[in-house]
Amino acid sequence: MPTNKTVQLSHGGGGKEMNQLITDLFFKAFNNPILASQEDAAKLNMCGHIAFTTDSFTVSPLFFAGGNIGKLAVAGTVNDLAMMAAQPEYLSCSFIIEEGFAIDDLTTIVNSMAEELHKCGARIVCGDTKVVPKGCADGLFINTSGVGRILYPTISAKNLQIGDAIIVSRDIGCHGAAILMARDGLTLESDLHSDCETLWPVVEQLLASNIQIHAMRDATRGGLSAVLNEWAVASNVSITVEESRIPVSNEVKGLCELFGFEPYDLANEGTFLLSVPQEIAQGTIEVMQRYGHCQHAAIIGYVTDKQIGKVILKTPWGSSRYLDLPQGELLPRIC
Repeated sequence: MPTNKTVQLSHGGGGKEMNQLITDLFFKAFNNPILASQEDAAKLNMCGHIAFTTDSFTVSPLFFAGGNIGKLAVAGTVNDLAMMAAQPEYLSCSFIIEEGFAIDDLTTIVNSMAEELHKCGARIVCGDTKVVPKGCADGLFINTSGVGRILYPTISAKNLQIGDAIIVSRDIGCHGAAILMARDGLTLESDLHSDCETLWPVVEQLLASNIQIHAMRDATRGGLSAVLNEWAVASNVSITVEESRIPVSNEVKGLCELFGFEPYDLANEGTFLLSVPQEIAQGTIEVMQRYGHCQHAAIIGYVTDKQIGKVILKTPWGSSRYLDLPQGELLPRIC
């Protein structure tokens, strides 16, 4: 481990200190033969349809109930691949670290990334480290890119079919609510924590069960509302959802009432939506509950051709309204 207790500018200078940080921390946590070769680029062995994604993570605070920026970076990139039915295989990882950042905190973050990688079998095979002077960054930023082999290339936001059932994997809004609590120093008598989690294990079970998935997407920024609206436009359909069927915890409901938010707009980091033929919807739920620990998975709506490009929310009181795309930035730096 690095002997310094905080990150110094020399850790980004390309010399002895940088080599020690990379070797003793990053290489140790992410150890695999491709990374250990220390080439200028990773040599990969892949074939067929490939999915490639990238994302940068600037979440504030860096640590929150249920995760931290490192776990979020791995889960976020792996989930983007999983939603394309792509088996996550290789990730890159770049750290932008502010001078003075605690080595102990960095170690915790890196180890949580290694744990999350273990859940899906992906490997970090290349990366970069930059250290910037104090005041030039807010502690730590991480960029991760991911590559995966697509197993079912027909899954697409453009592939929803009239009559499809819309399924959500769990209760919504937990990540946004957890970040809100951590940022504002709120304390609740509950165990509310972020849903930050790698989704490949449950997706893998769905694919192995030959579930005919038309579309699949994780409900991150913009939440459930954003996904449904994007699907309606991309597939040129309408989507109707029943408000009473959408699982929302009491803690999230309470925070939304307190701050004037809607849970449908809050970010998630381990919750996804599926569009499947209605006749297999219940079987899909059973697979998710049995093999994917999705105990709160629910059928929340269906695809129609009534009002093309619109999402309609039916309330428990018999009225209906449009569920529009979220406007403005509800909670900046949630991922």
